Amino acid sequence: MLSHVLLPLIVGLSIVLMLLRPRGIPEVWWVSGGCLLLIVLRLIPLRLAGRAVSEGSDVYLFLTGMMLISELAREQGVFDWISSVAVRGARGSCSRLFLLVYGVGTLVTIFMSNDATAVVLTPAILAAVRKARVTPLPYLFVCALIANAASFVLPISNPANLVVFRTGMPPLGTWLAAFGLPSLLSIGVTFVTLRFLFRGELCKSIDSEVEDVTLSGNGKLVLAGLALMIAVLLTASAMKKDLGLPTCLAALIITAVVSIKAKSNPLSLLREISWGTLLLVAGLFVMVDAVESQGALKVTQQWLAWASGMGQKLGAMVVGFAVGIANNIVNNLPLGLVAGGTIQAAHTKGLIANAVMIGVDLGPNLSVTGSLATILWLLALRKDSAGGEKLDVGFWKFLKVGAVAMPLALAAALGGAVLMQMLAGQS
Repeated sequence: MLSHVLLPLIVGLSIVLMLLRPRGIPEVWWVSGGCLLLIVLRLIPLRLAGRAVSEGSDVYLFLTGMMLISELAREQGVFDWISSVAVRGARGSCSRLFLLVYGVGTLVTIFMSNDATAVVLTPAILAAVRKARVTPLPYLFVCALIANAASFVLPISNPANLVVFRTGMPPLGTWLAAFGLPSLLSIGVTFVTLRFLFRGELCKSIDSEVEDVTLSGNGKLVLAGLALMIAVLLTASAMKKDLGLPTCLAALIITAVVSIKAKSNPLSLLREISWGTLLLVAGLFVMVDAVESQGALKVTQQWLAWASGMGQKLGAMVVGFAVGIANNIVNNLPLGLVAGGTIQAAHTKGLIANAVMIGVDLGPNLSVTGSLATILWLLALRKDSAGGEKLDVGFWKFLKVGAVAMPLALAAALGGAVLMQMLAGQS
C-alpha cells in the first residue's frame, strides 16, 4: 500500500531536515510542513492529527511556563547576577570557576529545566567568562552537557520526562527512589570527565577582575517567586498531578506581580517566548502518532521484549545504550515520544522503563543533534558575536568530548539504576 511507503518517508525526511536545517530554515518549518503534507495527501485523518496535538497539552503548558519564567529572570538580570557571583567567587582560579559554573548549571537544570540552561544561562556565562578573559570553551561545554546530565533529577528538569511518562508520571517519591542515585552518578562522572578533558585550560588563572553585578529588588522578587514555583511543582508531582498547568499558572502569576511592581509591559516577555518550539513539539506529536498508526510500535515492542528477555540487569544496560545512541540519530523529542508510546503499549515498568528514561535524557550528550536543548545551545553560541571570537562548535568538536563523556556517564547512571533496583528487591 502506497501510504505505508509515503508516510514513513515523509516523517523520516522531515526529521532529517529538522536536524540539518538546510539554508538555515528553522526546525519548526520542516516538521510543520511534513505534518501538513501528511494531512493534504490524506495519509493521516485530520481527527488523528487533532488528537495527537491535544495529547501534548501538558507539555505545551510546561514549556510555556518555563520559557516565561526564564525570560523574566533574564530580563531582571538574575542570570547575569548568578554568572557574576560565580566568576568573582572563583577568586582568580579557573579550576574553581569551572566548579562554580558546573554547580550553577546543575541547579538551573534541576529546577528550571535543561532548556533554561542551554538558552538563558549559556549567554550569561559566556559574557562573564569573556570579561574575565579566560578561554570560554570549557565553561560552555559545562552548560551543554550538564543540561542533559542533570535533566532527570526531577520530573521538571526536562520536558522529555513529561513526554516519556505522559500517561503516567511517577510520583515524586517513586521518581527520586528510581533516579536519585543514577542522577548523582551522571552529574559526578560528567564533571570528572570534563575536568580531565579540559585540564590544560583549567590550570590557568583569571587575570581580569569582573564587575560586581547587584541584583535588583525585582530580581530578588523573581528568585523568591521561582522558589515558590518549584515548591508548587514538587507538591504537584508528589500528589501525582500533571505539571504543565501548575507551571504555567505559577509563571503567569509571578510575571504579573513583577510587571506590576516594575511598571513594565508583560507583553514584551510573551514576544520573547519561542512559540515555534511549541509548534515543533506539536508537530512531532502528530508525526509519532502517524507512525504509530502504521503499526510501528509493534516493532519497538518486539525489540523491547527481546531486550527484556536478557534479564532485567543486562536488558537495562542494552536498552539504555541503544536509546542513548538513537537520540543522536533522530533527536530525543521524537524518540522520547516513540519510547513513551512503546512503554505504555508494552506495559513496561521498573528497571527497563527507567533505563529508557535515562537513555532519552543522558544519551544526547554524545552529539549536537541529540536533544533540543543542545541544538538551542549551539544556536545561542552562533548568535553571540560579541568579542569577535568564533564559537561555532561543530559536530566533530562536540563529538570528541561527547564520545568520552556520554558513555561513561550513561554506564554509571544505568549501573546506579540497577543497584537501586537490587536494593529495592532486598528491602
